[in-house]
Amino acid sequence: MSRSLLITGGAGFIGGNFVHYWSARYPADVVIVLDALTYAGNIATLRTLIDRGRVHFAHGDINDITLVDALLRQHDVDTVVHFAAETHVDRSITDPSAFVRTNVLGTQVLLEACRRVWCEHGAWRAGARFHHVSTDEVYGSLDADDPPFSETTPVAPNSPYAASKASADHFVRAYAHTYGMTASISNASNNYGPYHFPEKLIPLTIVNALHGERIPVYGDGQQIRDWLYVDDHCAAIDLILHSPHGSVTYNVGGRAEHRNLSIVRQLCALLDERFARDASLATSFPDCPASRGVDCASLITFVDDRLGHDRRYAVDPSRIAARLGFEPRETLASGLARTVDWFLTNEAWWQR
Repeated sequence: MSRSLLITGGAGFIGGNFVHYWSARYPADVVIVLDALTYAGNIATLRTLIDRGRVHFAHGDINDITLVDALLRQHDVDTVVHFAAETHVDRSITDPSAFVRTNVLGTQVLLEACRRVWCEHGAWRAGARFHHVSTDEVYGSLDADDPPFSETTPVAPNSPYAASKASADHFVRAYAHTYGMTASISNASNNYGPYHFPEKLIPLTIVNALHGERIPVYGDGQQIRDWLYVDDHCAAIDLILHSPHGSVTYNVGGRAEHRNLSIVRQLCALLDERFARDASLATSFPDCPASRGVDCASLITFVDDRLGHDRRYAVDPSRIAARLGFEPRETLASGLARTVDWFLTNEAWWQR
């Protein structure tokens, strides 16, 4: 059966990739994107889908319950996939209030709008479901020898960003328990891939190297993260939405723990190799050291560490593997290569 999906934050990084993923695999479904188009949202991510009539785009705020209610009713939405969020830890340290407004209050507004539309006279619409996209950062930080986070690990957020996402997770669970809403959660590890706004580690490293600007690495660069290619995350959400298990939380990981400095060096090596293989790149990106035969790693610059910087994140994806058969398709090597190639061939998107 076809679905009608409201995808919040669908002009952002993970949301935009999900819109492309879903539209390609389920062309009969109706897809509505609600996005405020803040600094990290880019309508160009969706332009081809909008122009072809594959996506209905609504410019607006998830805190606008009148707008959300209208979209749910107008398009007879039965599935909400909630990506919209403030996500950058550095920005949350500077202005926590924006993260409370979007991530906490915005999530509650969405849940309440869904409850109003989907639940009439105590009976829930058959098949209606809400999926909330969260983060592994809600669990806090791990020591080097600790086992990865499981779904039963107590939350212990250490940044305002993580605290706001943990609060949103609690609201989703509360609506499922109190009102009977079918509402699932995915706590994913660090995503990377196409359409990634260049403020996070991987896109920032690539873009700065191409501009010939310093590549900042916090502290000693030995922080450990688990890396998940964005298309694999989209595939995991697909499995969750088609699962009969209902209101379940899943940790979604890439089984690819690496230190930040290692990631930066791998990206630099990939760029060096691409420039050595394709002489035309030197014309397109003359400021990149690789255009002169100089290693991009020469741009690495160690900077003061982030306040309260968590040392290690890692999730145990055993539950989603056992119940839904999810395993990431991309290795870190293949995913990084695909990401570098995308940025090299899509300069118009990130040079906005």
